[in-house]
Amino acid sequence: MRKRALVVGLGIAGMSAAIGLRAAGWTPVVVERAPERRQGGYFVGLLPDGRQAAIDLGIADDLHTRNPADGGRAWELDRRGNRAPGLGFLHQPGQPAAVVRGDIEAALWQGLGRAGTGARIDVRFATRPVELSDAGDIVRVLLRDGGTGEEYREEFDLVVGADGLRSDVRRLAFGPHARYIQDWDAMICAFQLPGQVPGYDDQDSIISARAGRAAWVFGFADRAPTALLTYRTADISGQFTGDRIERLRSVYSGMDDPVVRYVLDELERAPEFLFDSVHQVRMPRWSTGRVVLVGDAAWCLNLYSGMGATSALRGGAELGKALRSTPDDVRAALAAWEAALRPSILRHQRIAHLKQQMFVPSGRGTEAVRSFVLRLGGAARRRQLARELSASPAGSGRAS
Repeated sequence: MRKRALVVGLGIAGMSAAIGLRAAGWTPVVVERAPERRQGGYFVGLLPDGRQAAIDLGIADDLHTRNPADGGRAWELDRRGNRAPGLGFLHQPGQPAAVVRGDIEAALWQGLGRAGTGARIDVRFATRPVELSDAGDIVRVLLRDGGTGEEYREEFDLVVGADGLRSDVRRLAFGPHARYIQDWDAMICAFQLPGQVPGYDDQDSIISARAGRAAWVFGFADRAPTALLTYRTADISGQFTGDRIERLRSVYSGMDDPVVRYVLDELERAPEFLFDSVHQVRMPRWSTGRVVLVGDAAWCLNLYSGMGATSALRGGAELGKALRSTPDDVRAALAAWEAALRPSILRHQRIAHLKQQMFVPSGRGTEAVRSFVLRLGGAARRRQLARELSASPAGSGRAS
């Protein structure tokens, strides 16, 4: 009989794991606490490991990317609101593919329906686990239907927790969130803009970063930009009291440049937005018995790392490969999977601290250093583009 796996969470990590498990000969069942599949989302830069994982999972042809021409122009604003060419997120090494979260999830959703027999992977919405019991050779799971309140038990050969930062599976199998979630004393607010900031081209990206607070606008080739507001605070719990838009206006008061004004004004009209604190998850191991965590539930690299979607895709794809390589020993497969993945995850967790300074500098000194580095990098990129243009046949023709 085919082994059954319960995958908890219908996000990038969960669908990647389900597709990887199916390729390894398993029968995955996916449960999702939300009543329907999420769509839309905000800016994601997919790095080479993520693009390779998309190929491995068989979804690359369904993945719609939105990179501006030549990576797009990025503008850095100074304290007076004056713009200068700089470096945006898409200009980092690895040439990230610009997408929104929903682009990846849509491709994965298509992938769930491509079983060898033509049968779609079983997906149950408004369902979550409320109890796990690992009996050694099987995991007994008590599931709750959020719509009816009905509870029922099923048995699985493996449980995969892909249910995000505040994971039910992690809490049930590993213990309280406080053991593993690290606070970063920072907040984020992200949402879809209706259009580009006035005075900028449609595909431009714009960065206005000051000590302790920053506003980013991420440009795409074929849709309106998304905005990110991020700031540092030692009082995380206090950020969730009162009106959130008024709180953001208070945080950004005095930062009176046209980009911040536009973003805050459009935030008031946004039909939805993400407002949350920033964390990382640090765990000594990602599996116990026949229960394993992937994606944010296991490591939560966080937004500053720029590697969340990439690591979620890779984690699911590699999990399937490990189980296919060691089909008769689940624990050995999980150990091999973690040993291969952990060094890269730990490295990106460390690098995220440096990247946070690029997103939102901690003080005036780091603000000045950050601005200098990005503008220097922008100048180097323009010189490189000029050399490539002059070396191309079209460029040579114009020069002659």
